Amino acid sequence: MEIWRNDWNRFAYDVLKARLDNEQQEILSAVQYNPLVAVASGTSRGKDYVAACAAMCFLYLTPRFDRNGNLVKNTKVAMTAPTGRQVYNIMSPEIRRLFRNAQILPGRTVACDIRTEYEEWFLTGFKAGDDATEAWSGFHATNTMFVVTEASGISEITFNAIEGNLQGNSRLLIVFNPNITTGYAARAMVSERFKKFRLNSLNAENVIKKEVVISGQVDYQWVKDKVETWCNPIDEESFSEVEGDFKWEGNLYRPNDLFRVKVLGMFPKVSEDVLIPYEWIEAANKRWLDLQESKYTPMPDAEVRMGIDVAGMGRDSSVFCKRYDNYVSDLDSYQSGGKADHMHIAGKAASEMQRNRHVKAFIDTIGEGAGVYSRLQELGLKNAYSCKFSEGAKGLTDITGQYRFANMRAYLFWAIRDWLNPKNNCNAALPPCEKLMEEATSIRWFFQSNGSIMIEPKEKIKQRIKRSPDFFDALANTFYPYDNRLEDVDEALSDLL
Repeated sequence: MEIWRNDWNRFAYDVLKARLDNEQQEILSAVQYNPLVAVASGTSRGKDYVAACAAMCFLYLTPRFDRNGNLVKNTKVAMTAPTGRQVYNIMSPEIRRLFRNAQILPGRTVACDIRTEYEEWFLTGFKAGDDATEAWSGFHATNTMFVVTEASGISEITFNAIEGNLQGNSRLLIVFNPNITTGYAARAMVSERFKKFRLNSLNAENVIKKEVVISGQVDYQWVKDKVETWCNPIDEESFSEVEGDFKWEGNLYRPNDLFRVKVLGMFPKVSEDVLIPYEWIEAANKRWLDLQESKYTPMPDAEVRMGIDVAGMGRDSSVFCKRYDNYVSDLDSYQSGGKADHMHIAGKAASEMQRNRHVKAFIDTIGEGAGVYSRLQELGLKNAYSCKFSEGAKGLTDITGQYRFANMRAYLFWAIRDWLNPKNNCNAALPPCEKLMEEATSIRWFFQSNGSIMIEPKEKIKQRIKRSPDFFDALANTFYPYDNRLEDVDEALSDLL
């Protein structure tokens, strides 16, 4: 026991049968000796696994007993996350796996807890919430540890409650993907109070050795794909560590924000000309997950604005996006199989519209969508609308009434920006979708000489992300402002002109 108490990594290896890489071992050693530790991490880099190892080490190596077996120095460990799903499906399974691997540890697993014969010696996991801060108020012991995963999603109120319990031999370990630049977790990464770490996927053992050495961690092929998709080659003169530039297989690259967050474990660095900052999408994803956890369903008579981006030859899929005011219920994509299957898409749309009379379908009729729209018209579906990205946007402004737009595409794309902008309090809720995230954070905008806003050509976006922004286009269609039949739209535009 003395050997293990002096070397937590030895305990993790000998007893928990944990396989930690060098960076994870450094984190575990830091938790052993430092009261406050923060870990920003790339995707699948093992942050929750090392956090579970640290929690188990603290639970079993800090309590003390007298000669009669009485607990004289008690230990309590709390693990928490923004959602119940993260506690039950991510954190708790890691704890149970380590407990099973050890086989010899006292106690028993019960739901999200490890309970022992001693009432004051346990590990517990529960969802963090501003309405449950009383759960922290009585969390006092000789040895206390708080492990917070996805810490960027935890409120200041909860962290204030946790900090109130950091007395005696205490630890606070926070692990997170650095998807937002504000809040407690972001400040921890620049605070002198915290011992700070960054788990970079480029340094993962599986990536360096180009083979799966540690099961479940990020692998070489995934990182290679993201380097090719999310990064731009640069020359040596342009290289800047501040920008997150890095060397990969002999070449130099500059990452976009997706790569910074998901691979490098760095905070996003938004350019002024980026249409949608990464943080806004993350916030909308979190609202959507919170609504799912609360079993939210839209009202049966709620209007459904269904945007459809129709695929053609040489493109992978068509996308359906259904939006109920501030809530996008789902994003469905359909493989085209190398050919334009317009009748299949029209049939899918017709089924949705016939099943629910509150559905309005918005289709870009420049190009592939024209055939789908025509078929819906033939079927007599009057709630299908022609949405041309190329049409004029005279009389349309942004939410403040300040900006005007070069065309309908610019207006619709900016409408998404206004909808997602936290300052506008629209409470947008989007289902997590990596492709939509990639598209939204890759689009650039600029002012024309007459002061109107223009979005860069689609070809430039396709060059950057290696495909068409189908998901974003489908979402944009849901913001089309004219809910009328095509002939009524023409008449309305004529009046404006």
